Amino acid sequence: MQDTARDRAIARGRSYLTSGEFLDTLRSLVAVRSESHPPLSKSELERYCHEAVGPYLEKMGFTIDIFDNPLPQHGPFLVARRIEGKNLPTVLVYGHGDVVRAMPERWREDLDPWAMKIEGNRVYGRGTVDNKGQHLIAIDALRAVIEERGALGFNAKVLIEMGEEAGSPGLAQFLTDRKALLASDVFIALDGPRQNMDVADITLGTRGGLSVDLVVDLREGSHHSGHWGGLLKDPAVVLSHAISTIISREGRIMVDGWRPKHVPQAVREASQAVRVKDLPGAPVPDEGWGEPGMSRAERIYAWNSAIVLSTISGQPENPVPAVSGVAKARIQLRHTVDTSAEDVAPALRRHLDEQGFPEVAVELVSERDMFPPSRTDPDDPWVKLVASSMEKTMAQAPNIIPTIGASGPSEYFKQTLGVPVMWLPQSYGGCGQHGPDEHGLLELYEDGLAMMSGVFWDIGAASAADGNVAGGVEASSA
Repeated sequence: MQDTARDRAIARGRSYLTSGEFLDTLRSLVAVRSESHPPLSKSELERYCHEAVGPYLEKMGFTIDIFDNPLPQHGPFLVARRIEGKNLPTVLVYGHGDVVRAMPERWREDLDPWAMKIEGNRVYGRGTVDNKGQHLIAIDALRAVIEERGALGFNAKVLIEMGEEAGSPGLAQFLTDRKALLASDVFIALDGPRQNMDVADITLGTRGGLSVDLVVDLREGSHHSGHWGGLLKDPAVVLSHAISTIISREGRIMVDGWRPKHVPQAVREASQAVRVKDLPGAPVPDEGWGEPGMSRAERIYAWNSAIVLSTISGQPENPVPAVSGVAKARIQLRHTVDTSAEDVAPALRRHLDEQGFPEVAVELVSERDMFPPSRTDPDDPWVKLVASSMEKTMAQAPNIIPTIGASGPSEYFKQTLGVPVMWLPQSYGGCGQHGPDEHGLLELYEDGLAMMSGVFWDIGAASAADGNVAGGVEASSA
């Protein structure tokens, strides 16, 4: 088979890993102790932008701007731009340089979270996957195309956030304030684990996360169970019966307004096609739990889930024989864009009244992961282009996941910038992100460099062909 320029760009991307160049750069990024917990780490969050990733992008022909967070106590934002033509499409690449707490005392004795160590196919260090290693893959893939073609063939902007692990404080305001600066045609980010280590993913959105407290407050204090049991309402019993009307014995959501009103056919088909793989040591899904008539993938990627996070009545740590006056429970709803977030609490109030539980109060909870839901259409031309490119490079079609089960900031980008959003994770479920012994895998780094070099090559080729990404990648090898 003839060696094409596209093949050479992909080989160049792979070579950054095999030569050790990628790992040397990653080692320098990991060494920056950019914990997402200012003010203690604010200088390191700033150093990551000014001394680590900023100069690296500048050498690639990007113009660098570093902005203070609208919330001054939190980390900055870096925006790098390489504008090659006013009529070319613009790709916004996102990553975050902050990390969770290092927790060195919980790592293996021979590992230091800030000193990267390679052991077999594992690359240990805080941020090796979340997210320094992953946004370095994207940056180096851009570099591979620039070095092979002499240009990207499109405009590129890189946004590095320094507060994602703290819940992205200031991000929504920053996107609004800098909307013109960040104006783009598509958002691409590498973050999170694949659903199946052997199959690449395109994740198109995230579920929203909302929690409500149910409170049954019947009276002050507790009363002797011998004298008052059977005479006074037990708030725990009332609460238990109320919960049983919200979530059935089989785990089905029973509240009208908590279930998606409609699931688009493209979303159902994409969810049904996802290839999942159980991780060693991970729980096995319970047969018959959740929405009936749906596959495991559909329940996570196309539907909502509700769980009881906590319940309390009396003194669980030291029970006493008394009828309690108060019982509380917290329920979390993870929901797709097909459910109105604004109606979650009102819908529950209506449901409880209809079921005969007016004494159960509903209180909406403000939490870290109260992100809005988001989803890009699986039929979007950008999705089709990227999926086609990935299949061409990796010799198998990627999983196209409409909505991952977790929550995240996707909708901020989708709504504020008006762009389709795609997440292309290059890690796996056992990587230890957010815990001790975080590590990336050499083979996933190499796959990511090859795959993303192909994606960026094909975007440039499609732009050169007719300026329309919907044209696909069939003629993009030259």
